[in-house]
Amino acid sequence: MSSPAVAFAQANHTRFLEELKELLRIPSISTLPEHAADCRKTAEKLAAELKRIGMENVRLIETKGHPLVCADWLHAAAKPTALMYGHYDVQPADPLDEWHTPPFEPTERNGNLYARGAVDDKGQMYMHVKALESLLAAGGKLPLNVRVLLEGEEEVGGEGIAAYVAMKPADLKADFALISDTELFAPGLPTLCVGLRGMIYTELEVRGAKTDLHSGMYGGAAPNPFVALAQIIAGLKDREGKILIPGFYDDVEAPSAEELAAWKSLPFDEEHYRETEVGSKQLVGEAGYSVLERTWARPTLEVHGMPGGFIGAGAKTVIPAKALAKISMRLVPNMTPAKSFAQYKAYVEEITPAGVEVSVRLIHQGDPCLIPVDNPYIQAATKALHEVWGKDTVFIRSGGSIPIVGDLDRHLGLPSVMMGFGLPDDNLHAPNEKFNLENFRLGIQSVIGFLEEAGK
Repeated sequence: MSSPAVAFAQANHTRFLEELKELLRIPSISTLPEHAADCRKTAEKLAAELKRIGMENVRLIETKGHPLVCADWLHAAAKPTALMYGHYDVQPADPLDEWHTPPFEPTERNGNLYARGAVDDKGQMYMHVKALESLLAAGGKLPLNVRVLLEGEEEVGGEGIAAYVAMKPADLKADFALISDTELFAPGLPTLCVGLRGMIYTELEVRGAKTDLHSGMYGGAAPNPFVALAQIIAGLKDREGKILIPGFYDDVEAPSAEELAAWKSLPFDEEHYRETEVGSKQLVGEAGYSVLERTWARPTLEVHGMPGGFIGAGAKTVIPAKALAKISMRLVPNMTPAKSFAQYKAYVEEITPAGVEVSVRLIHQGDPCLIPVDNPYIQAATKALHEVWGKDTVFIRSGGSIPIVGDLDRHLGLPSVMMGFGLPDDNLHAPNEKFNLENFRLGIQSVIGFLEEAGK
């Protein structure tokens, strides 16, 4: 690419990388109250940087949680407007003893940058900031209008940004959204994600006796909430992975024949996936569906934790008064969080054993989405990616959820261009998270090229 903005990015790459490292050193863990100040510090740092590079109307928007960072540049008459989204919050770093280097001390190793948030999403979000800086520094203007919207609660459900998008649509008027929070299907293969699963995240609380009881004196007569909870969970799926909630699959929209054919042509080695990404003895899931279908286009139900009772060293013969489980479901296009949660709640209440009471709580939710690939912004993205990477773009779905995509579609009618540059083995949400350094460099160039192409 011969763009002056790309030349600026190449000349300033070392500085860009050092700035990213500074951002990664701040432990902006949104789910832990003790890191609220770190989240605010990160938001303030990003706001200062956006102002420095020439973005306008830079401000923090307060929410019930961590602040949003907003900015714009709206001087490209008769040009489309891009809404550039990212998130600055990160997951907790536990378990710390599995990190090879400290999670909040960014370390370069084997062509990668290791740190919590390196790929999800500080590194990818910062590519947007540096692409804007390169365009403004090289030409004094942007090739189209831009709004920037950064949040600090994506990892905990994004309630603050969802409320803002719903209440302030005029402040976010745009033609499309650009989001870099996904990955390349394989190294060096330009990829656009055009589908996401939705999610409902829940807590089940089962209560038995009014207080913890001695298992010798009361065992055999008093209900045990953990046993009841295990029975409930066992009743949610069969051994083949089929979800047993009545009506749960009724609205599932199957992928098209063309999409399934495209997935079969992708460079996917199931055994390599099992060994290097999953690391289990075998893969599981619904019979009759490929791994990509199971992870991209089928709903799931997973148990994430069962806190409660006695878990210390030694023994304590107690029947706990209550037991808790954290359970989520991934949803696919045509399913809705409200209906799926109602089905789930009704079924849990139906199969709850005698002697205990159950509470079913919805913690957060997100809609599934499917983006048409024939819109002009997807086409502009494929052209820009081809110019940078020298290969045709592949279209994939993601098994994950990005709640803001559904919010932008529902409240603003915006199609999202999900142009991500992570890799399948980047360990997002796990120890030793990383971001490939070459992907960071080429990602900035790709965003520059896309904005230039979309502004033509």
